[in-house]
Amino acid sequence: MDHNVNNLIEIEKEIQLKILENNNIIKKPEIIAVSKTFSVSDILPVINHGQVHFGENKVQEALEKWESLKNDFKHIKLHMLGKLQTNKVKHVIKLFDYLHSLDNIKLAEKISLEQKKYNKKLKIFIQVNIGDEDQKNGISVDQLENFYKKCIHELGLNIIGFMCLPQNNDKTSFYFSEMNILTKKFSLSELSMGMSNDYIEAVKNNSTFLRIGSKIFGKRI
Repeated sequence: MDHNVNNLIEIEKEIQLKILENNNIIKKPEIIAVSKTFSVSDILPVINHGQVHFGENKVQEALEKWESLKNDFKHIKLHMLGKLQTNKVKHVIKLFDYLHSLDNIKLAEKISLEQKKYNKKLKIFIQVNIGDEDQKNGISVDQLENFYKKCIHELGLNIIGFMCLPQNNDKTSFYFSEMNILTKKFSLSELSMGMSNDYIEAVKNNSTFLRIGSKIFGKRI
């Protein structure tokens, strides 16, 4: 069996075990196989295993790999995970199904405008700067309510949840817990958090989308 598929199966087993141990987990999270920098030959066995959700960070790389793949595998759901520039929005709307990195009003306005042209709505996560870190993108917690309301009521965006990228340190569990609370407060159903090094902690805090790359595909060169 393909090495990447073996890795994915082990992750699936680990998550299932954690769910059985914890009665507070609301629903089983989806795994996003983060395939940035990896080739179609790396991805195909994972698709054939039954993996539906894949993530990319760069628009140009995604276009080169996924335009043909999505034609061949129409059930695939593609997630834009990286920072998105406004001049790339039209490409993301055409190719992707989800955006995890909405982090400013200018981008929100551009998405709203372009979606009308293509008659397609992305499923969008607002990126939250949960640790209030100067070097991180994202909407601060104190600005989140106003930003969310503008996106929903004025721009008509399909905001399905929140996303975070906290530092991987002894506060990770605390930040995941805070994100879980925020998501419930806004009555949103989706929460994107947890990567290869902390996805089990994210599962315990009701993440619904786990962004796992190196634990499936190996280290990036």
